[in-house]
Amino acid sequence: MRKLGDFVLVASVLLCCASCSTEREYTQDAVTNYRALWTILDEGYCYFDEKLPADSTWEDMYDKYLPAVRAAKNSDELFDAMALLVNELKDGHVNLLTPFDISRYKGWYKNYPSNIDNRVRNLYLGEDYRTAAGIAYNKISYNGHAKDRIGLMVYDSFASPIGAGNIGYLFLHFKDCKGIILDVRDNGGGSVSYAELLAAHFAEKRTPVGYMRYKSGKGHHDFSERHELAIDTLHTSIRWLRPVVVLTNRGMYSAANDFALYMKEMPYATLLGDTTGGGGGLPRSSELPNGWAVRYSSSVTTDLQDKHIEFGIAPDKVVMLKDEDVAADKDTLIEEAIRFINHYYVVNK
Repeated sequence: MRKLGDFVLVASVLLCCASCSTEREYTQDAVTNYRALWTILDEGYCYFDEKLPADSTWEDMYDKYLPAVRAAKNSDELFDAMALLVNELKDGHVNLLTPFDISRYKGWYKNYPSNIDNRVRNLYLGEDYRTAAGIAYNKISYNGHAKDRIGLMVYDSFASPIGAGNIGYLFLHFKDCKGIILDVRDNGGGSVSYAELLAAHFAEKRTPVGYMRYKSGKGHHDFSERHELAIDTLHTSIRWLRPVVVLTNRGMYSAANDFALYMKEMPYATLLGDTTGGGGGLPRSSELPNGWAVRYSSSVTTDLQDKHIEFGIAPDKVVMLKDEDVAADKDTLIEEAIRFINHYYVVNK
């Protein structure tokens, strides 16, 4: 799972992290654990050049928070001091995990427009919507769009399992539709496998989508050669080779960010909305001497132009949610997606 979610996931990370790290002698000593945290990130993290200020080094960050670590009187204060170090990396995939709390960096979506109103979106989905595993779907019959024959899919989390059978039944339901609006706004991530599976249903053939490099040594610039990422076309199930508009916003992260990368290259897909929240590194976990865990990005994903996706995927068409539309029970992005699909058929008939 890419997404850091509920306490079940936290427990599993804490249980498995010992197998992901070198053996360390158990100790509660604050400075020893702080040094171990700094060293794990120093040797394993992959975005130092992109995340640290130009006039600062990772060594500077160590010195910056060392006094607070030495002054810590209990586990809570030690956690707070160490979380400050972790959050200097400004990465939603970097977390300090303890039995009593988890550090979280929220800057990837905070202070940006949300571009979603769930109440209004649900009006388009309707009360009689269907659910295929984690995907809610229906033909739009709201705001005078009943005759437009456009389907709406809402997938809130790639942590919700989906299968080819679910997607196949869903596409059969939309067989008379001109196009699909696939709403993944505020999808915080989950399993990359589900993102790949869903994207494969829109691929006409094997489609290269980007590249990945893995940390290969302890140095900040020690990476493997780049490996091509591609979405294979399906040999079973149903493919959708008609227009699909993917609605995006800053609330999309991790596996949802990857999904935007994949769909950017699909022949009938258009990304519409705002730049996604990012999260381009596959996370791994290591254990500290006191039993706490740290999760961090250990690989770099780039697009076909070899540009980092850590800071998000730009849409093909920028559309922002308008307050006046929400007040009138309209979703600006869905309305624009409907116009886009209808225009496609006018141009291509």
